[in-house]
Amino acid sequence: MVSINDVAKKAGVAKSTVSKVLNNYSLVSEETRLKVEKVVEELGYVPNSVAVSLSKKEFNRVGLIVDIRHNSEFVEEINMQHLTGAFEKAKEYRIEVVTFFSSQFEEMSYQEVTNFLKSQRINCLIIYNLSIENKNIYKIIEKQEFFCVLVDSPITNARTSSVSIDHFQAQYDVAKKTFDENDYINNVLYIAGGAGGYITDRRLEAMKKLQGEYHFELIIKYGDFNEYKAREITQKYASKINVVVCASDLMAIGAVFALTEMDLFRPVCGFDGIRLMGYTQIEMNTVKQDFSRKSKQAFDELKKLLNGETGRHVLIPYEICKINYMDVIQK
Repeated sequence: MVSINDVAKKAGVAKSTVSKVLNNYSLVSEETRLKVEKVVEELGYVPNSVAVSLSKKEFNRVGLIVDIRHNSEFVEEINMQHLTGAFEKAKEYRIEVVTFFSSQFEEMSYQEVTNFLKSQRINCLIIYNLSIENKNIYKIIEKQEFFCVLVDSPITNARTSSVSIDHFQAQYDVAKKTFDENDYINNVLYIAGGAGGYITDRRLEAMKKLQGEYHFELIIKYGDFNEYKAREITQKYASKINVVVCASDLMAIGAVFALTEMDLFRPVCGFDGIRLMGYTQIEMNTVKQDFSRKSKQAFDELKKLLNGETGRHVLIPYEICKINYMDVIQK
């Protein structure tokens, strides 16, 4: 087993310096810190406190990594559905879960993240809406140090599975239904989520396929899943288009309110199926996702990985519908 002395010797520093780096002390130069972290990673050194945790029988714990960067209480409805499904399945399997926010790891090095997770006796991760900005989580998946299931990210390997709906087909279906319900489509505003993400790219491909079939002009703008940004975009382009397709319900609501303020009618469709859609005055087509079911499926896939199966990508169904007040009112 690699010891702290081995790390110190290879890095050419004192044992106390290695300890300071591992405990994130500030009185260490950046050059020394990087050198020690590189050696720790090369040797696969695990600090004693982590090694003790690894040896305990209750090591099988699942870490749920949730992304809250969208900064909206309405988006939290989705996260709560994810977590509800996860907690229900964890109870069924008698597995302990610990919830983390992706922002917790943004300022950590890769080694700090892995050591922290292992110190919490975690060897399995369910990761929701993985951001391309979170390089450390990508590296964890690549190095296969943990069993992982990704929700709405298509990455798979021997120890990683993924669960999602078919985002291409779902975007195609909801937009096509909206087009077919209206007589004349020649200019479409598509308000996408965040630039460069897998989900965004797949949905854009669907819109471009529809453009080829319906021969409309397509204006693409990024609303970052933000209601206010979608409202501003709609206000700017409303007079030039006759349909608004949005990559989230929250952005669709922003678009509808912008059109109402401008006293214009344009068909609008959303994506997700959140309850808030039932409180708008205008019914819109949307893709209703079962977020709780996604989490439950993620646990099922995790169990398969723990039983020695290879990672795979699993698709779950979705529904194209309109959500009205009576669908969401509590009886």
